[in-house]
Amino acid sequence: MCAPPVSDPGKCHYGTRTSESLWNCFSCSDSVLSFRGYFGGEEDTAWDFPVAHCTSGAVSPNSFHPPQFQYTRDNNVLSLEQRKFYEENGFLVIRNLVSDADIERFRNEFERICKGEVKPQGMMIMRDVSIAKSEFTPGEKMVSKIQDFQEDEELFRYCTLPEILKYVECFTGPDIMAIHTMLINKPPDSGKKTSRHPLHQDLHYFPIRPSNNIVGAWTAMEHIDRNNGCLSVLPGSHKGDLKPHAYPKWEGGVNIMFYGIQDYDENCPRVHLVMEKGDTVFFHPLLIHGSGWNRTQGYRKAISCHFAGADCHYIDVKGTSQEVAERDISRVGKKLYGIPDDLSLQDVLRFRVRLVKGKRINL
Repeated sequence: MCAPPVSDPGKCHYGTRTSESLWNCFSCSDSVLSFRGYFGGEEDTAWDFPVAHCTSGAVSPNSFHPPQFQYTRDNNVLSLEQRKFYEENGFLVIRNLVSDADIERFRNEFERICKGEVKPQGMMIMRDVSIAKSEFTPGEKMVSKIQDFQEDEELFRYCTLPEILKYVECFTGPDIMAIHTMLINKPPDSGKKTSRHPLHQDLHYFPIRPSNNIVGAWTAMEHIDRNNGCLSVLPGSHKGDLKPHAYPKWEGGVNIMFYGIQDYDENCPRVHLVMEKGDTVFFHPLLIHGSGWNRTQGYRKAISCHFAGADCHYIDVKGTSQEVAERDISRVGKKLYGIPDDLSLQDVLRFRVRLVKGKRINL
């Protein structure tokens, strides 16, 4: 799914909707504010374009018309403009959602983990492929990402923050499971561009359906822009199917489980999400997205969790494009949890999912 080249940010369209209908989704409310972003390739011009923004005050559910919504639930949190924006584009940025105090606590806990002061069970600590094993010494500069922090009480607080869950419920319903957690510490690039993440769909990693009941929450822990590797999204791509993924053939090497989509139109316009500390983007698991390489000397941090409605169900990925993820994740599961490497992807996921609101049903 691809939009035509953008010549005027006020005359663009995504997916199959017309430019006029999308512009109407953006327009004429205090809940729709200017958002700094970029369209297109490496050297494209920056535009100020409207994006649905967090509003003060509730919106009555009676103002919504359920038949026109398939990616959001009826709720009194999102404005009509916000719902339309997510439905059309597959993502929604909420400004200043997580407090500076909470982010500082997450940062401090991350540093303790990097120093080996705390060692939560089952956590996966990753370093960039450009760092040779001989160079590795404990510390923040050697860790590019931690995954599966569900056993770390301090970091897992992120997944239970009321301000996060009130938005998550708009996509998953009231019974919510945390299914995957990450804190990303994108390092300064070594020159091989290994700090970038190829375009992908997160559903590739999850043997869970239906996809419309899953949402990712990704919070900036500092200012993030194209210089330090912000998120890049293809608006409207969540309306398509799960595409085949594989490791890209990059000259400098690829980090483990950094799969990329194999068949997408490289001419599709991209939107680069410039975010401030505490800003949070909620996005559909089929949204095609990635991130650029870090051209600065600093470490770009973000904390993230994927959530699913507790009434979702597991699927068998044998014989599907997700089987490659099952193989790699099962191998990691054997190392971290001591489980047999012939277990399925859903078996591995059962070790790390946690109930965060409501009641546990299927997952």
